Amino acid sequence: MTGDGRASEGDEDGVRGARRIPGPRGAADDLDLESVPLPPLPPPGAGTPGEAVPEQSGPDAPGQPVPEQSLPEQSDGDAPGQPGPDAPGEPVPEEPVPEQSGPDAPAPADEAPAAASVPDPDPAPELCVSAAPSLPHRDLQALLGAWALSVCSAEETAAVEDHLPRCAPCADEAKRLREAVGLLHADGALDLDATLRSRVVEGCLGRRPARIPIPEWAAPYDAETARLDALLRDIGDADWNAQVRLRWFEKERRADRWTTVGGVISHLTAVDGLLSAALGLDDPLGDGAPLDPTERTEAYWAGGGPPTRAVREPWRAQSHELIRTASFAGRNVAETSVSYGSFGLPLQDAVVDRAFECWVHGWDIADAVAYPYPAPSAAHLHLMIGLAARMLPAALAGRRRAGLAGPARDLVVPGEPGRSLHLEIEGNGGGDWYIALDSPAALGTRDTAVAQVALEAVEFCRLVAGHISPVEAAAGQEGDREAIRDVLFAAASLSRL
Repeated sequence: MTGDGRASEGDEDGVRGARRIPGPRGAADDLDLESVPLPPLPPPGAGTPGEAVPEQSGPDAPGQPVPEQSLPEQSDGDAPGQPGPDAPGEPVPEEPVPEQSGPDAPAPADEAPAAASVPDPDPAPELCVSAAPSLPHRDLQALLGAWALSVCSAEETAAVEDHLPRCAPCADEAKRLREAVGLLHADGALDLDATLRSRVVEGCLGRRPARIPIPEWAAPYDAETARLDALLRDIGDADWNAQVRLRWFEKERRADRWTTVGGVISHLTAVDGLLSAALGLDDPLGDGAPLDPTERTEAYWAGGGPPTRAVREPWRAQSHELIRTASFAGRNVAETSVSYGSFGLPLQDAVVDRAFECWVHGWDIADAVAYPYPAPSAAHLHLMIGLAARMLPAALAGRRRAGLAGPARDLVVPGEPGRSLHLEIEGNGGGDWYIALDSPAALGTRDTAVAQVALEAVEFCRLVAGHISPVEAAAGQEGDREAIRDVLFAAASLSRL
């Protein structure tokens, strides 16, 4: 076919006999071409100007019908050597298919469209990749914080990450925010700092000093009872039946006793009752109770059923009452004697002694229930070590009277310098103490030291608590070997149930 829509003369035989071109359809296999009905024939002479003239099937066969399968040839006029449509005596073709005489002539309504007008089938669907949404710079800048925390939607994340390579200020800000988020997620222990409470209280009191402050010698007891109470509040009901091993040192050997968490709190309540009685408060064991700590504990354990969580509140109420009464009394009660049966202590020393035992037994409970329990603060630890160092000369003299220590070398006048041992405690709460060796009333000095022992602070406290033996103590030793042995064993003998 030529470019103007007319069939070329050389292709006439090829066009004739070709099948009809069907109209547009939705799919290639939903119609049967054999079943498509042919359009009706137009009436004779109904052709419009410019309409194609149907041709005969052959120039030498006048009067023969045009086969149904033939296609008419388009022509702007009569083909050379053939009559026009109005020639007399020419038969009308049965099924002529009129064609447009020009590209702009409209086709009849009941006529199938020409092949050139058949639309191409719909293109195959392609995978669509959504591009990042276009957002203003101000909105993208506002999204940087959420992007750093990984809480943006997928579209917002794509928009921000598409924007960052093209905007240096936003890229710097995004890098800084991501580094800050990394600091927020740093791994760390969930346990509170042991000094947090004291620092908070100190800060509060710095703004508004207490009208009646707690005496300095009662501060360790206040802190340790609060720490132990926090542990008891945190553990479950089943932990109150956990087995706790209490250890101490008797003469030349170690001793122990098994009880429960509730049994330990009952033990603390029984011994703290000695201080309550000295301050004029009610003794939890009642009048006529024994004074020896071990006997009091055994009596208290035997007086009721198995201790449970219910023992915490009476013990805590008693410790609060002790601190409150001592604070109101102040200096008037600091030297009040507290009897432990075989020995006595001033109240200010007895309160520090109870703070030390509260820490040690809190340590025992924490070990039994797998709970972190750090050492006291350095200031409180220093007071506890200082009390033990001051008690060593009397403990050494008691062992000497029992034949468990070497004899005294020099007899000195009370208050005068005598043979001594330099006790060096290292670490937080440490310091230097000089222990009189021959008489509790003698004065230990640097110039009269005949031996030196170096111990870490917590290690020395474990020795005093009876948790390790003198032989196990990792001590740096120098000088008189007998004096060193006597002092280490005297330190272990300070422990008790």
